[in-house]
Amino acid sequence: MRSKLFVPGGRPELFDKALAGPADALSFDLEDSVPAEAKTRARDDVAAFVASPAMRQAAKLAIVRVNAPDTSWFEDDLRAVVVPGLALLNVPKLESADEVRAVVAALERVESDGARETPVGLLVNVETPRGLEHAAAMAVAHPRVAGLQLGLADLFEPHGIDRGDAAAVHAAMFAVKMAAAAAGVFAVDAAFAAIDDADGYRAEARMSRRLGFIGKSCIHPRQVAFANEVFAPTPEDIVHARRVVAAAAEAARMGHGAFALDGRMIDLPFVKRAEALLASLG
Repeated sequence: MRSKLFVPGGRPELFDKALAGPADALSFDLEDSVPAEAKTRARDDVAAFVASPAMRQAAKLAIVRVNAPDTSWFEDDLRAVVVPGLALLNVPKLESADEVRAVVAALERVESDGARETPVGLLVNVETPRGLEHAAAMAVAHPRVAGLQLGLADLFEPHGIDRGDAAAVHAAMFAVKMAAAAAGVFAVDAAFAAIDDADGYRAEARMSRRLGFIGKSCIHPRQVAFANEVFAPTPEDIVHARRVVAAAAEAARMGHGAFALDGRMIDLPFVKRAEALLASLG
């Protein structure tokens, strides 16, 4: 997941364009980009697209960022978007392990109808001071946590922290990466608001790549190329991806949705990532 493109949930005319683009993952947003009066329509449009044959057959990771658990929209978001085709649920504003487990409990209630073949994973946002403090605990709160997503705008802006201070950015990245590493999950870097600042985006992406992040968020399609460039796979990455895809095919033949490879459990998000990596090679 070199590039994770945020797609406004209230803009369905952009869905097909995003799917046809070069982003490894599409993160359909029901939170910040959707006004209150458009939430219901947006969640229905996103749910339908995620479950569509085009999305499910694409070598892209389907992610949905729902509204925060303390909002009136959260439960309705889950009931709508937890559909076949959804790989990861991106949950904002979490600040403790207990809150992560509460999200899992809500997910389990939604999934109890048995419509999904495999449980959906969680991409947990780290975007508040308390969330950063408890990032390690959140990462190990439940096996459903697949990764941590750094959110620098929410983490910095309300508290007067200068996003241009590379030391501050590095400190936040390092803390999130260490929390993810301790739990054995991935870390994905924050979005970058200055869409015309290609050099700034690349510089921040290179920093996160050096710290072991798997990719960076994009809020505009033009940023996808920068993320893909910085997080381009090494020859070793390519070999591993081919082994994952081959092992996944064998596991599917045997009726297994998850399997072990090199001492690590592999399931749908990892397979999707491997498929996306190989698809990006042309």
